[in-house]
Amino acid sequence: MRTRILPKMLNSEVEEYLQHNDIIIVPVGTVEMHGGFPLDSETVISEAYALRMAEACDGLVLTGLPYFYAGATASGRGTVQVSVRQGIDYLSAIAHSLLRQGFKRQIYISFHGPAHMTCSPMVRDFFDETGVPILYMDLSQQLGKLAKDLFTSMDCFHAITVGAYQIMGRLEDIPLTTAYAEPMQQSCAPFNDLFGLAYQSAAIGYCFAKQSDHMPTTAIPDAAARQRLADAGQSILEKAVADMDMPHVVEQMRKLEDYNNEVEKTHPWMPSAYNKKEN
Repeated sequence: MRTRILPKMLNSEVEEYLQHNDIIIVPVGTVEMHGGFPLDSETVISEAYALRMAEACDGLVLTGLPYFYAGATASGRGTVQVSVRQGIDYLSAIAHSLLRQGFKRQIYISFHGPAHMTCSPMVRDFFDETGVPILYMDLSQQLGKLAKDLFTSMDCFHAITVGAYQIMGRLEDIPLTTAYAEPMQQSCAPFNDLFGLAYQSAAIGYCFAKQSDHMPTTAIPDAAARQRLADAGQSILEKAVADMDMPHVVEQMRKLEDYNNEVEKTHPWMPSAYNKKEN
């Protein structure tokens, strides 16, 4: 296959793919202040994961979705903030379009912590509307589960970021800098007791006071240091994807659809069953 990234494909190539498979992975990103890394860091991490995941399960990747709810980084002048509600509606429209095109097994992924507030409601509403189970995978959670032996410190997170840029052919977009490498306490740390009362950024509204709040990043003084980080991070990322067992995930999605269809036969009042009947 010439490429697995859908926007880079010819329409005829997509049609050929859909003759034998129906998997698309959709990385949901952000453009937000990110210490000494580019604003689209968490978009690129998600896209790099998506590409390796698609390669593992014969899927395609829909890139180009960087503008969603950023959260506490809205105080950054470079951050593009979209409301949770707007993000849900936009992503839902994309999901419906992909289903009409023939992509029945849709997997939404993100390395951005607050992305669950956009993605999880969308996938549940989509099932009620269509009867088709689509999936959201929280990559930060998956990394914690699957790569504990590799993810030993925040330096590993920084390495993954640089490795993702390398996978996407953008390594030189990572600047050489030491300006953001000093470890420091977040200005909002006195309120961590409130922030911990719900999942990640979903507890209460706040914004960071300083660019270094999100986040101090490792020193990258020269190109050799950047390359070492990239190689180490790519290895961690690819190990995590291998441990995900994507062929199993997509096969389970197919089996779950069969299970749901059986449930609907005996529970015709379910929203998904009702909407199928109406359509």
